[in-house]
Amino acid sequence: MAATPSTMIPLGTKAPGFRLLDPVTHAYTLLDDIKSDKATVVMFICNHCPFVKHINDGLVAIASDYIPQGVSFVAINSNDAENYPEDAPDKMAEQARALGYPFPYLFDETQEVAQAYHAACTPDFYVFDGDLQCVYRGQFDDSRPRNSAEVTGRDIRNALDAVLAGQPVNPEQIPSIGCNIKWRA
Repeated sequence: MAATPSTMIPLGTKAPGFRLLDPVTHAYTLLDDIKSDKATVVMFICNHCPFVKHINDGLVAIASDYIPQGVSFVAINSNDAENYPEDAPDKMAEQARALGYPFPYLFDETQEVAQAYHAACTPDFYVFDGDLQCVYRGQFDDSRPRNSAEVTGRDIRNALDAVLAGQPVNPEQIPSIGCNIKWRA
């Protein structure tokens, strides 16, 4: 299992806009449609990555805990679905339904959104404040598929708690690590 770290965009980076297909609803979703005036979490995930599979229940739990507090969440799959058919839109819809994702799971067919965010791996996480300025980019928590650390979402939770309390987010952030995004040739 090859591990790729996230690229850690500069804090303060403005969230790039997007318009992507939601395979569950078959409608297009824009960042402007889902952004929150409190915090917006953008996650690059996919169906087949063992790092994502390891934290899937944690993703549902954290979103379920923070959506009622006014935080919005969106997951984006940018993998090459032709060479990785498990990540195709129909399979994404199946996964979103099976896991009960309480957030949109969008398909970045052109991979332009992943490039705009400088996403490198799955999972890759970004927390933006109410002005869509990046206040956190990094790991979900210390848990990995081959260690015994509990999946808690601690790092994301700490960032969201700070934003919701009107406090600065700790700038000491650890890169996410996971499977590399499967770029088209």
